[in-house]
Amino acid sequence: MIAYIDGKLAHKDPTMAIMDVSGVGYEIKISLATYSKLPAEGEKAKLFTFQHIKEDAHTLYGFLDPNEKAMFMQLISVSGIGPGTGIMMVSSMSVGEIRHAIVQEDVRTIQSIKGVGPKTAQRVILELRDKLRKDELLAKAGVDTVPMAKAHNTNRAEALAALVTLGFARAAAEKTLDQIQHKHGNDLSVEGLIKFALKSH
Repeated sequence: MIAYIDGKLAHKDPTMAIMDVSGVGYEIKISLATYSKLPAEGEKAKLFTFQHIKEDAHTLYGFLDPNEKAMFMQLISVSGIGPGTGIMMVSSMSVGEIRHAIVQEDVRTIQSIKGVGPKTAQRVILELRDKLRKDELLAKAGVDTVPMAKAHNTNRAEALAALVTLGFARAAAEKTLDQIQHKHGNDLSVEGLIKFALKSH
């Protein structure tokens, strides 16, 4: 997987950027929020990326802000939301607005995004509200807990992606990771999470 691309911004428009890295141009789909913060063409930039692989296409999605990428990853973890809808969601609202709408169980706000129907909006809230509430509580508890929260969320997301790549069904992998973190705590490394998950099957 390509985690980030650091190079020269060769071209940008509201939905796409081309990054030049040592003479190779990477075409990356971007959100409006990322587009609005990109430097001028020809300047250096770094985009945190997610690589979506299908039989007929390899697509890169890029974000200037790691928090925006994290929210995008959470959204596409919900069944029924693909990367196209995910990028539409983070283009329509800020990370803070999406987080607030999910935590407050505001179905109408989420449903107002193009391509998101009432059932999908309810599923987003159902699957993400507890995770996001926990993150908020950790953030309010003090600065020291935030890097830990970010680390274990990132570790979990990486472990989940790895398990899905290894052939696990996403829902089953998420359930397994929940059980592992409940039993062993949230401080496990990516490797630790994957090892436990592989042993439990």
